[in-house]
Order: sequence, then structure tokens, then C-alpha cells
Amino acid sequence: MTGSGLDAYRTWSTTALTESPKYSVVIPAYNEEWRIVPTIGAIATQMCTLGEPWEMIIADDGSTDTTVELVQELELANLQLLVAEKNGGKGSAVRRGMLRARGDVVLFADADQSTPIEQFRDLEEQIDAGFDVVVGSRAADGAEVESKSFMRKVFSTGLSFIVRNIFRIPVSDTQCGFKMFTADAADRLFRRQLIDEFSFDLEILYLAQKFDMKTAEVPVRWIDAPGSKVEAGKVALEFLRDLAIIRWNDVRGRYKADNHERPGPDAHNPDRPMAV
Repeated sequence: MTGSGLDAYRTWSTTALTESPKYSVVIPAYNEEWRIVPTIGAIATQMCTLGEPWEMIIADDGSTDTTVELVQELELANLQLLVAEKNGGKGSAVRRGMLRARGDVVLFADADQSTPIEQFRDLEEQIDAGFDVVVGSRAADGAEVESKSFMRKVFSTGLSFIVRNIFRIPVSDTQCGFKMFTADAADRLFRRQLIDEFSFDLEILYLAQKFDMKTAEVPVRWIDAPGSKVEAGKVALEFLRDLAIIRWNDVRGRYKADNHERPGPDAHNPDRPMAV
């Protein structure tokens, strides 16, 4: 890190923002004690080089290890920790973080850093070009994918076929954990979200299409990080189930109004937000 970058990091880590952040980075976390601190360090180091006010939100999903304690011990001025009393699913964690975010541009990124934060600007360029939602993609032309297992390749190919040919969503990779939204898009989409598990990404992109939001897909570099919690066979069955649920929710009109409220600054359970 250069001298100016180090100074920016020191300021970010010790002095709370007095202005609204331009960027929010939301990281869902469940039992990530082995990598949450390096992930926070890597993301903070990169984001502090951008020269804009920003915040980080760790949306814990009921971890039973020391994830929460490790984040608290960092005592970073512009990191907010949201703690769920019990595991509610990745979609639940991401939603809580996205609805807490204050940035003009909001990114959610997986805690395993399978997609490096250095690609933030690649997605932001599409936001600047007028898109509402930008999807990091492992399937778009130009993407670099390393160490992806055979089962995950089969799974991804099958999902892509279903998404494009049944749901008519023009995105080749709905499940990459690296997506960017304008503040307005994040607010509208995640207020309507109903799926709390793995398929929440699909639901969000389905809603983006339903609401005529402009969606872009950007190729990314992706590495299958060790310790992944995705079980391809189990997730495939859940995905197929959730396809039907999303359709049924739409038919019943459950996406016509908000299903969640944006939490106030003093919200308590079930999230018990903590500023650390």
C-alpha cells in the first residue's frame, strides 16, 4: 500500500464518516472465523484507494464460531456489524445488509473473496453508464475461472439454461457472489425479496427484469475458494424448488408491495446491529 493509501486506511479505520458514503460493501458471513479478518483487510485496503467515502457492512447469519467476536475486536470506525440471532440463510443476511446500506452504489461480495475486490471498478463503470444492476459473471465472454469443480460446472450450465430459456432472464450467471446496485435499485429489489436461501440471487434478477431495470453482466476473475459451503446436488434441488416458488409468488401478487422495511438506526432484534 502506498503512503497515501495507508493514510486513507488509517482515517477510514479510526474516524467515523460525517458524510453519506458513496459506496457500501456488504459481506454476508456465516462461520467465517478463518477468513473474515483477511477478507475485511483486503477489501478495506482496496476500497480506501478509491478516494471516496465508503462503509463496510458485515451481515452475520447466526454464526456459531468466533466470527462475530473477531469482527468486533477490530474496532473499525466505518464497519457496521449486523448480528442475527439464528441462521436465516444467505439471502436473509444479504438483504439485511443491503437495506442497512447508505451508499449511492452498493456491492455485495462473498466472504471467501472468490471474486477479488479489485474488480469493483469494472462493475462501477456499468453503473456510471446508466445500469441499475451489474452482475459479476463467471460465464460471460472474457471471464477467468480457476479450480471450478466438475459438479459445479454441470450445475452452472444447467442453471444457465433454465434461467435463459424458462425465466427469460438475459444473464448467463445468476449465482456469482459479486453484484452491484444503485441505491434505488437495491432498496426496491431487496424490500420485495422473499427467498432467504441460495436462490435469492435469481429472485432479485427476476424482479429486476420485472421492474424493467437495466441489468449488465461483467466478466470477472473467479477462484473456487477452499472451504466453500455450496453442495452442488443439494443446491440444485433447492434451486428448482425456488424456481416454482418465485413464479407462484409472482402469480399471487406478492411482489406488488414491499415485504420488508428498511430498518431504522436504532433497530434491535432480530438483527441486533452493532457499530464497531
